[in-house]
Amino acid sequence: MKMTQSRRDFLKSSAVFAGFTLVPRHVLAGSGRAAPSEKLHIACIGVGGMGASDVRDVSSENIVALCDVDDKHAAGTFNSYPNARKYKDFRVMLDKEDKSIDAVTVSTPDHCHAVAAMAAMRRGKHVYCQKPLCHDVFEVRMLTDAARRYKVQTQMGIQIHAETAVKRAVELVKSGLIGKVRRVDIFSDKNWGGGEKPTDTPPVPPTLDWDLWLGPAAYRPYHPAYLPGNWRRWWDFGTGTLGDMGCHIIDPVWWALDLTYPTSIEATPGPFNDQTYPQATVVKWEFPARGDLPPVTVTWCDGANRPDRPEALEPGRSLPGQGGLYYGDKGVILAPHMSNPHLIPAAKMREIDAPEPFLGRGVNHYQDWIRACKGGPKPSANFDYSGPLSEAILLGNVAARAGAKIEWDAANLTITNNDQANAWLRRKYRDGWTL
Repeated sequence: MKMTQSRRDFLKSSAVFAGFTLVPRHVLAGSGRAAPSEKLHIACIGVGGMGASDVRDVSSENIVALCDVDDKHAAGTFNSYPNARKYKDFRVMLDKEDKSIDAVTVSTPDHCHAVAAMAAMRRGKHVYCQKPLCHDVFEVRMLTDAARRYKVQTQMGIQIHAETAVKRAVELVKSGLIGKVRRVDIFSDKNWGGGEKPTDTPPVPPTLDWDLWLGPAAYRPYHPAYLPGNWRRWWDFGTGTLGDMGCHIIDPVWWALDLTYPTSIEATPGPFNDQTYPQATVVKWEFPARGDLPPVTVTWCDGANRPDRPEALEPGRSLPGQGGLYYGDKGVILAPHMSNPHLIPAAKMREIDAPEPFLGRGVNHYQDWIRACKGGPKPSANFDYSGPLSEAILLGNVAARAGAKIEWDAANLTITNNDQANAWLRRKYRDGWTL
């Protein structure tokens, strides 16, 4: 009997005995996922700024193609992955790379999320899309439905969803430590509001394809007031403070209380115009009962607005700049953004038996998605979860624009008491762009 064995044969047999078979990629061709033993082939759309971070965070896999409309803004990422093929138009990239990629990251400004993510899902590609999922409510619903239809693995980029502080807040609330929760106040001292449309028309930088940057948004002349970092404040491009920070800060609330679509949304906006988002907005969502969980009111404050100071907060102590207050019938939890949650006053934490952790730890947000693309568990912020969350956030912007309480019929994607506000659920795309 031949006693020698090649390294490849040894690895194959060892994997089988370990209960894990090395499956070649061709075996899974057409199945919509790579073998667990192989690296995904990933293409990345929008690779400057936050996009550069997203590329780094999925670089455990093979980065085979990169796309950005601005060569200068993307230069650092382009130089870091010299073997990746480079594109400016994601539609061209997806056509040319269709057979060579398994998954796509989308890290463009908000107004291009939907068209890029949908184009990838239609080709059967798994999608990681930055928050908020889309620019408007209609787009969110379309992407949420498409993820199910095309049977792809999805994740929205709310990275702290995987962090211990967020999971601990969810565990404390779900354990019943403070009883039934009927009120939550969430807040951020940031604000992406204010500004007037520029009237001058400087030349477009030679490294930027301005027409592609605009994508489906209505045409307007280039101006550095819009990019690379200021697009969030403009109605046509961003989703304001709610879209930026609201998705992060409402996430543990959504998770802990098993929230679904709200029934009504009311907003008190600060000054705004037809170009830029309000300053210092307050938004109030009413959510219905869910099983044995009672109805709950969630109130958002941003900018200079602050939530009411809890009576139980220690004298002389201030609330953090960002976070959430959970009011239960047995107590109050303060969950600072990205910091450990606790009862207030804090001394109460020494008097109780805190629940044991029961949410998994140790897998970051990106690896949660990558693992799912290879046949693992469904990602925890998949579009079935993050789609309804994004809708609620974006409805806050609609209510602010309306300046009045709106009643929401989620099943029919309709505002029932304000016909004018329905027009803000869906925007018209520029010619040449479709969802």
